[in-house]
Amino acid sequence: MSSPDSPNGPADAPSDDVAALRAALEARTQEVEALRAEIEETNRGVVALYSELDMQADQLRQATELKSRFLAYMSHEFRTPIVSIQSITRLLIDRVDGPLTPEQEKQVKFVRDTAAEFSEMVNDLLDLARLEAGRVDVSPAWFDMVALFDALRGMFKPVLTNPDVSLIFEEPHGVPKLFNDDRKLSQILRNYISNALKFTPSGEVRVAAASESPDTITFSVRDTGIGIPPASHGEVFQDFVQIDSPLQRRYRGSGLGLALSKRLAELLGGHVGFESEPGVGSRFYVTVPTTLPGTAATLSGDGHGG
Repeated sequence: MSSPDSPNGPADAPSDDVAALRAALEARTQEVEALRAEIEETNRGVVALYSELDMQADQLRQATELKSRFLAYMSHEFRTPIVSIQSITRLLIDRVDGPLTPEQEKQVKFVRDTAAEFSEMVNDLLDLARLEAGRVDVSPAWFDMVALFDALRGMFKPVLTNPDVSLIFEEPHGVPKLFNDDRKLSQILRNYISNALKFTPSGEVRVAAASESPDTITFSVRDTGIGIPPASHGEVFQDFVQIDSPLQRRYRGSGLGLALSKRLAELLGGHVGFESEPGVGSRFYVTVPTTLPGTAATLSGDGHGG
């Protein structure tokens, strides 16, 4: 019979437990070390990735700045010859240097209209370059819809040459004043109205403003023109987009007006959109806040236009 102190007796059990615990602890320590090494390797990879992303972001900023500079310089250099062409065509049409034959007058007017389209494209390019470079300042002030619509009405009166199309400004009754940049909002609406007049052979172009919520106002330009096919709806507000249609080919434009309108609306804290059906017409709209975000209105804006 074995004694309590026998090597094979119960006294050996604690030492076996300690050995097993030590082995388990060593195994766990090795696992922790392996995990730590893996985490350190991952951290090094993340740091390298962040460094690469920073480098690519810097390259993108430089590319954007170069693009903006190129557009700005190009636009500036084109202005002088465009103005010269417009001045010459104006002198010829006014018969300053003598009479023109009907065919000569037709050709001179074609040159004048082409120069006007070119000038519009240059202006849009310059505006886009400034927007991308973050060099466009917003100058908010209180204004009402009546004054804005009166200015637009006067601006388009000289160019309403199609007797089959009516330009109608709905009276903005009950619409509150805005504390925003009226010049940039006017630029958006000018683009909308110009497009509507171009692509509406007959009928009407109707401009309206409505307060759809206490904090926003939606301006819309609805026409009875040719409309836009559904397949082209997704690209309307993209740069240099031209919708394929006989009228579009006749009035080429720059393809930048709507893209510029979208970015200007975002600058004003708003958004753009449209609805269109071929053969029925289109409705383009811009929704802007009554008070430009991030600004403090210094005057009361409780008045109402109309």
